Amino acid sequence: MPTPVTVGAFAIVPSNDLAAAQPFWERLGFQRTGGDANYLIMTGWGCEVHLTQAGSGPWRVPESHNPFGVFIRTPEVDAIAARVDDLIIRPGGVLRHREWGLYEVGIAGPDGLLVRIGWPSSLVRDGSATGRT
Repeated sequence: MPTPVTVGAFAIVPSNDLAAAQPFWERLGFQRTGGDANYLIMTGWGCEVHLTQAGSGPWRVPESHNPFGVFIRTPEVDAIAARVDDLIIRPGGVLRHREWGLYEVGIAGPDGLLVRIGWPSSLVRDGSATGRT
């Protein structure tokens, strides 16, 4: 599948094991749409995430903690959370309205990457971001 032409800013996320990171993003509903052996372009939910093989030095993801994170803004918060319920960070990352105005969930990604998925609380209807109950 070719990489779609999209306007926006997209995260470039280093991964210690790029081959292991791809299935994680596929579980979230993304699919590979470009890249090469050391750089993957994953597209889904109206956005992109670029994954790069971490090297040594400053791009190596630390073993004890990952300083990187990705935020996915989409009204499909409930659908994505349901796909990866076992990866939700508990208790703090559970799906809920946050004090900063987002309906949001926190997911534990590869190499300890924090992936937050959210949509403005003011746009949420009927108890879910998409308005479906």
